[in-house]
Amino acid sequence: MPGMGSTIPAMADAGLFGPETMTWRVNREGVLLLGGGRALILQVAHPLVAAGVAEHSNYREDPWGRLYRTLDLTTKIVFGSTHTAREASERIWRVHGRVHGETAEPGGRYPAGTPYDARSPELLMWVHATLVDTSLLIYTRYVGSLTIAERNRYYDEQKLLGEQFGVPRDEQPRTFADFNAYVQEMLESDRIAVTDALRDVVDATLRPELPIVARPLVSAMNLVTVGLLPDRLRRDLGVPWGTGRSRLFEASRLMMSGILPVLPRVMRDFPPARSADRRVRRLAAAA
Repeated sequence: MPGMGSTIPAMADAGLFGPETMTWRVNREGVLLLGGGRALILQVAHPLVAAGVAEHSNYREDPWGRLYRTLDLTTKIVFGSTHTAREASERIWRVHGRVHGETAEPGGRYPAGTPYDARSPELLMWVHATLVDTSLLIYTRYVGSLTIAERNRYYDEQKLLGEQFGVPRDEQPRTFADFNAYVQEMLESDRIAVTDALRDVVDATLRPELPIVARPLVSAMNLVTVGLLPDRLRRDLGVPWGTGRSRLFEASRLMMSGILPVLPRVMRDFPPARSADRRVRRLAAAA
């Protein structure tokens, strides 16, 4: 880090980001898990991503597995040492190398038989964008506000994360404003469409096969997932939503955002974030 003098070699292993970054501030919040369903549905709303998921994963038996494997590798990149981050990035690239083929059904602008490749920058950018957009949405709704400067800084840092996923920097939106325009354009375009694969993922996500005692938790998670979806997707998917559910969703959000500030950090943080804090403290002490 600039200005650290003799501690630069040791502190370099704080990882690709580090404790002073907006990335560590935002992504350490465990409440970001509430956005998992939204991110997953948005990703699979791209017909070419949907085809890859349908043909190369067991999402019907394990609908959340793909998402949490992605999040696990993402947290390793964000909070791991440089070596750990590079290994996670390489693993993502290797896994994506096995995911390619042709679509079995039409969707939006993509006719059946359209080739897809999980290493395509277009698809990788969309998956990355859903994670960035959802993280900011959850943070600002449940944790606290961010200034425009802080959002800009966060997005600038996320371009490094995008590179670790395999998206060249020059193929990512240049500014945070450009990024928001890209997401909005995607959501309004025919590159996003409801397919049978998407309907299957939504059904498996909202109605997982869990014991009856888990149903209240599933219902609460579903309320958040559906409440955070763009209006167009809710409408196209035919997911029930009205004034009553909207009010319930807002009430639950207000309750959660009121509880979070009084919780100790040990209950709020992702475990990898706490491990990263300890690693940085050891590095600083050794230096």
